[in-house]
Amino acid sequence: MNLPQFPQSYWLNSAELPQFPSLKEDTKSDVVIVGAGITGITLAYLLAKRGKSVIIIEAGEVLSGTTGHTTAKITCQHDVIYDEFISHFGKERTKQYYEANKEALHFVKQLIDEHSIECDYKEQDAWLYTKSVDEIPKLKQEYSAYEALGIDGELTDSSPLPFTVRAGLKMPKQAQFNPVQYLVKLLDLAIQQGVKVYEHTTAATVDKPSYVITKEGKKIESEHIVSCSHFPFYDDQQFFFARMYSERSYAICFKPKQPYPGGMYLGIDDPKRSLRSVTIDGEEYVIAGGENHPTGQGICTIKHYEAVEQFAEQAFGIEKIMYRWSAQDYTTLDKLPFIGATDHNPKLYVASGYKKWGMTTGTLAALLLDKTISGEQSPYEELFSPKRFYADPTVKTFLTYAGNMVKHMVKGKLEAVTRQPEELEAGQGSVVSVDGKRAGAYRDHEGQLHIVDTTCTHMGCEVEWNSGDLSWDCPCHGSRFSYLGEVLDGPADKPLKRIQ
Repeated sequence: MNLPQFPQSYWLNSAELPQFPSLKEDTKSDVVIVGAGITGITLAYLLAKRGKSVIIIEAGEVLSGTTGHTTAKITCQHDVIYDEFISHFGKERTKQYYEANKEALHFVKQLIDEHSIECDYKEQDAWLYTKSVDEIPKLKQEYSAYEALGIDGELTDSSPLPFTVRAGLKMPKQAQFNPVQYLVKLLDLAIQQGVKVYEHTTAATVDKPSYVITKEGKKIESEHIVSCSHFPFYDDQQFFFARMYSERSYAICFKPKQPYPGGMYLGIDDPKRSLRSVTIDGEEYVIAGGENHPTGQGICTIKHYEAVEQFAEQAFGIEKIMYRWSAQDYTTLDKLPFIGATDHNPKLYVASGYKKWGMTTGTLAALLLDKTISGEQSPYEELFSPKRFYADPTVKTFLTYAGNMVKHMVKGKLEAVTRQPEELEAGQGSVVSVDGKRAGAYRDHEGQLHIVDTTCTHMGCEVEWNSGDLSWDCPCHGSRFSYLGEVLDGPADKPLKRIQ
């Protein structure tokens, strides 16, 4: 295995990230944005240009979440979805979905040109492909949806890839970029417009009508509150944890032995495979990804990295692997993101559930919320509203998801654990037994043992060890914790209990 020992995102290593203080006193602004990813930074920039005072608070460091762990494709081709959306939502709403993402793609390009942002932006064709004759009808149906919606596309019986492809569906003139370099510049432009940023400042709750309360007890008074965190930090009786599900995916960045043919690719076969190029120090590398699975479920997670590595080796040959990283993404039950005001508070907004397509969807969320907060109408407001309910497919997906959750909750509670903490070698983590009770242990490379209670602080499911990313992951609602028990991903907002 040629994988780097520890996961690290190339994007986060490719730019010098600015640092900001934590919030030390009560303050106020026109708008407070929770989350410093692509949506939060883009929205702050847009609102500041309108003359509004904006504060961004981030629980960790800016861009350290999903935005810094993406494959960074800016595209309207979001897997095989348009045929499905037409059947569920109708042609008009599906057309709106495409137009909203197309607008976001053009906005990013325009902003890069306007400010001469150096972020390895390249126009590329986006491809869906299959290696199986059984999946050809699916691509044909999707192409028919393209035609019905007026989407520029081309159905082929091959692709530029160096392996046999039975069918391909090309969407031309999409793009790829370095999201961290792009957003570091955009954040700087926002700060020049007066935006204030606070890191290591965790939003805990909302005190109506217009206060964000941090975990440290500081108050931010604001007319508008926007949750752009990965998972909404404040539920407001919306039950987002039951209306979205989380998945992990994996990526490696490698130097190929044979030239990359250009383009961005996503295989529709199971398991899915993603490909795109990236320029590092003037040389072309390739980012390969895939291996989607529900958070906290499935095989030993390092095996997912190894499967992506094997695919890359067979496709292009690997000279060396420079980076590996994983991402967590939330998908709503009907596969449309939640963007807009919540049901019980018209001044509280959420943006979440991007289904792995955050570069375009996160940007369109900022464009939509900028208009809404400024009192303007957006044609996409109703489509993405968190208040919506589409019985088909929401009910069917909910029942499947709920059954899966119950299965894993029961499994974790009934599991017989015999392994002892002292059995772990350096670099190993596992569920163990401590005084006859289930616990989680990890022995770091200095030999120190770290033990936590494995009961998730959200709703009491039992977390599982993620060996690929050295974390404890909840199979029920996707919460993740570091080996020290610290919260990495919600909906949990309290750490795992440490066991001495």
